[in-house]
Amino acid sequence: MKKKILSIVLLSSVVLGVAVTPITASADDTDSKIAAQDSKINALTAQQATAQADVDSLQGQITDLQAQKAALEAESEKLAAETAKLNKEIAALSAQIVERSKALEEQARSVQTNSSSTNYVDVLMSSDSISDAITRVQAVNKIVSANKEMVEQQKQDKEDIEAKAKVAQENDAKNFANQQKIADQASSLKTKQADLQVAQLNLAAEKATAEGDKQSLLDQKAAAEAAAAQAAQEEANKQAAAQAAAATNAQVVATTASSTTTSSTTNTTNTDNTPVTPVTPVTPVTPVTPTDSSNTYPVGQCTWGAKALAPWAGNYWGNGGQWASSAAAAGFRTGSQPQVGAIASWNDGGYGHVAVVTGVQSATSIQVSEANYAGNQSIGNYRGWFNPTNCQGTVTYIYPN
Repeated sequence: MKKKILSIVLLSSVVLGVAVTPITASADDTDSKIAAQDSKINALTAQQATAQADVDSLQGQITDLQAQKAALEAESEKLAAETAKLNKEIAALSAQIVERSKALEEQARSVQTNSSSTNYVDVLMSSDSISDAITRVQAVNKIVSANKEMVEQQKQDKEDIEAKAKVAQENDAKNFANQQKIADQASSLKTKQADLQVAQLNLAAEKATAEGDKQSLLDQKAAAEAAAAQAAQEEANKQAAAQAAAATNAQVVATTASSTTTSSTTNTTNTDNTPVTPVTPVTPVTPVTPTDSSNTYPVGQCTWGAKALAPWAGNYWGNGGQWASSAAAAGFRTGSQPQVGAIASWNDGGYGHVAVVTGVQSATSIQVSEANYAGNQSIGNYRGWFNPTNCQGTVTYIYPN
């Protein structure tokens, strides 16, 4: 009998000492992959910022060139107007030169250097008096002087025409060079800007791919965490069952020992030698954890915790960051003021987070109950009083109808 009791005690010890190995996901490996994707995304983001800075710099250069172009175009208009004026003056001077040339040719026939003495003699011989002769001589001198002035003016006008034509030609050359320079620079900058935009698009595509890979890894991690939480719950149930079985076995041991002692005493005092019926051990029943079929969110996630605390929430509202829009679409009121019993939904551009408000001091001081916060997958108040507007993105409250 002692051996039997010892065997039962040892069995109880073994049952209590058995630990079921939990189902664990390769969280470290997944986290390292997510970290690698984050590093890649950050690097691509930095490259995008650099590319954008280059584009902005080129855009500034293009803006400067456009201003220079406007100034050069204004200068070109001014030079063109000046050139037109010069051409007009050149035409007028040319006409004057032609007229003077004709006049000089006519006068040259009557007053020439090599025949001036004959002309003077003719003038003097035909004079009526000395005073008339003097007058005629003075007139001839004036004609000769006028002719010399016309010749000098012709010369000066020709020089002016050449100078004005040279300025007009230089203006045209300058305008052409400026326009060519502007066109060449604008073309070069346009090509560089197009190349940088292509680089930006490529970086954006790579970043989108990296973010998609990260999202896939996060989904895998979430699934692994949910599986780990379920495995942990099953382990807890098995340990509870093992402890219940050990307690029952211990009770059986005590009862059996007591029965054995009583049987021995009875046998020594029983005169009719009637045997004592031994106590039959009770088979322990493994407890079953009930499941809430009305909550379809993964156990341990923030959405699961919020649904458990606020059963009126919908079952298919998506990730925590999508709950506000999903609730509004479902007819629930949403707003920016916290209320006890309302669901706080934070949208950070990713998964987001949800919790149920349990205390309100102000719009910047509340308490919540939540799951999956700081690695805690059970429901609890992990933060005390905190500012909901300064964490996890933009907060929107969903009020029960």
